[in-house]
Amino acid sequence: MPETTRTPALEVLPWNRFGEAARELAREVVASGWMPDLVIAVARGGLVPAGAIAYALGVKAMGTMNVEFYTDVAETLPEPVVLPPLLDTTVLADAKVLVVDDVADSGHTLRVVMGLLQRGLPIDLDGDGRIEAGEHLPVEARSAVLYTKPRSVIEPDYTWRRTDRWISFPWSAQPPVTGPGDAPGENG
Repeated sequence: MPETTRTPALEVLPWNRFGEAARELAREVVASGWMPDLVIAVARGGLVPAGAIAYALGVKAMGTMNVEFYTDVAETLPEPVVLPPLLDTTVLADAKVLVVDDVADSGHTLRVVMGLLQRGLPIDLDGDGRIEAGEHLPVEARSAVLYTKPRSVIEPDYTWRRTDRWISFPWSAQPPVTGPGDAPGENG
């Protein structure tokens, strides 16, 4: 009997539903009585949701933290890795920060980002070019995701939906464009 590859159960989020999801998350943030000064996107998956949520909240200040963890469907690095360019942490003094990602799957990526912010980001407070003991800037941070999975090691502050399925997001549903034949209307 031939061996078959099992396709994971799939949850599809279309563009029109994504817009509703972003606004619902923004409403949840507002209803909590806490309002961010800055929205940080966890790149890449959190870029589109963070922009939509920032617009819905009327927050213009945004930043990005580039974190690599997933390398393919259900394939990860041993640990999340923060990649350059790094966020300018000097703008975070006394700021309320909303960290946005697409999904808290294992939760490891979100845990790394939230840990960096809540432990305090290194900052050269005295301007001597060195980071010394006590020169860390703790940030009031909360997290928002479109989806949280049951196995996540962190519970986001705001979640739109919970699922145990693999999620197909509209911005990553298609393979990367690798050549001119990928353009609409072209045949190789």
